[in-house]
Amino acid sequence: MEKLRRLVNEIAYAQDHAKLSPLQSSIIPLLSFASSVYSFTLSLRRSLYHFGFFSKHRLAVPVISVGNLTWGGNGKTPMVEFIAHSLADSGISPLILTRGYAGGDEARMLQRHLLGRPVKIGVGANRAATAASFFEKYGYIDPRSCKFSERISIDEKVGGHLKSEQIGAVILDDGMQHWSLSRDLEIVMVNGLMRWGNHQLLPLGPLREPLMALRRADVAVVHHVDLVSEQNLKDIESEIREIKNSLPVFFTRMAPSCFFEVGNVNSEVSLRTVCNAVLLCVSAIGSADAFTQGLEKLGACHVDQLDFSDHHLFQAKDIEMIRKKLGELEAKFNSKPIVVVTEKDYDRDSEILKLLHPFKVLVLCSKLQIIPHRGCCEYSFKKLLKELLEVK
Repeated sequence: MEKLRRLVNEIAYAQDHAKLSPLQSSIIPLLSFASSVYSFTLSLRRSLYHFGFFSKHRLAVPVISVGNLTWGGNGKTPMVEFIAHSLADSGISPLILTRGYAGGDEARMLQRHLLGRPVKIGVGANRAATAASFFEKYGYIDPRSCKFSERISIDEKVGGHLKSEQIGAVILDDGMQHWSLSRDLEIVMVNGLMRWGNHQLLPLGPLREPLMALRRADVAVVHHVDLVSEQNLKDIESEIREIKNSLPVFFTRMAPSCFFEVGNVNSEVSLRTVCNAVLLCVSAIGSADAFTQGLEKLGACHVDQLDFSDHHLFQAKDIEMIRKKLGELEAKFNSKPIVVVTEKDYDRDSEILKLLHPFKVLVLCSKLQIIPHRGCCEYSFKKLLKELLEVK
């Protein structure tokens, strides 16, 4: 299955199908047929919503959707966390609704990062039902319905953060294709490194919807901009504006802050630790190249990588493969390499990574950062959120 996923991914992002291997070319007709079926199903589902056969559920508080048009690596979860922090800092207690896909690694990472904040995380495929259960348990209040002093009872400031049990907003993680829930703000994340691939729908290409779906967006965010050439960024922005010229476009990157050791989540290891070191980047995320390129900027003498499909759950055979690669690197450079993984990989299964002992395994911690661009900056992004939650 892992090999098949890799083959499909290579086809989806191939610029020239004439350069594909015979095996890849042989499965294109099957993928094209499946893509046509997916397109028909998507169109039918859209029509059923449009004509009212399927109804949309409206929640009692503002809903901010963070989604994308392509599979994996678009920075959705870091953006969800960024918004949750922003709302919490403003005294709004948000509820994050996530599917908990493939073992819930993203939900666990969010729980670690938001520990101690007035943020709730609801996991479940039926987002409306999950929201209803949290509203019943904690209560809710629409921040647009009254003044701040009236709408939220603040017990006290703890550690500089406001405490409030009542839910004042919902953040819909991976919400663009979740049409059954109405939203007040639609944020679309774009992977600057990989863009739209071959512009085909799944599974022939990486698109979950046609690019025209950008017309539904209120905000577009191009992610990994620090790893993309200026010309490519201009091309991406131009493509977006051809579809919706009025769409504000923000630029973001993942800013590394520190590492921690797999055996001690509370440790804090300096980024300087990997200077002049031999690194093996092991990841099962949507944009492994972005992870590797970010580490190359930290000054390692050599960076190698082992990539698995997004959300892949590491098995014993994978650990053996990693150990074999580490042995090869150690023999080649006469230096013990360091394994570096992402927080998502750690939260998926931290215990299995301990089997790589005696090799050091570090987890890279990074935060989403908004890069100023044509008047679109962190301040203006937070202003958008504030306007959404203002009294009407």
